[in-house]
Amino acid sequence: VQLQASGGGLVQPGGSLRLSCAASGRTIARSPMGWFRQAPGKEREFVASINASGHRTNYADFVKGRFTITRDNAQNTVYLRMTSLKPEDTAVYYCAVNKIGNFYQRSPDDYYAWGQGTLVTVSS
Repeated sequence: VQLQASGGGLVQPGGSLRLSCAASGRTIARSPMGWFRQAPGKEREFVASINASGHRTNYADFVKGRFTITRDNAQNTVYLRMTSLKPEDTAVYYCAVNKIGNFYQRSPDDYYAWGQGTLVTVSS
């Protein structure tokens, strides 16, 4: 499977963006998916994950109430809606597939098929 993240850009503090993660090569409908981010000089960190059906989600504490992960299995795509953005949200955002079907997992080592990522810059 190949993943392509898109939708990043420059946004002012308090603004919103919606990221997309389009999968190709095979269906992701049976796989939990995750969003991660990596800021300059920092390690990649978990942002959110979603189970295969899309009915259950898991969020890092620092995005709860601000970000929403969803998926459209018919479109083979996962989304991350980001609101109330802060400068500290600036990072490259990546999507990935969970290796063993456990959407509670938060370590990058538990995911694969990392794409190129999409850059989100929050600045005035």
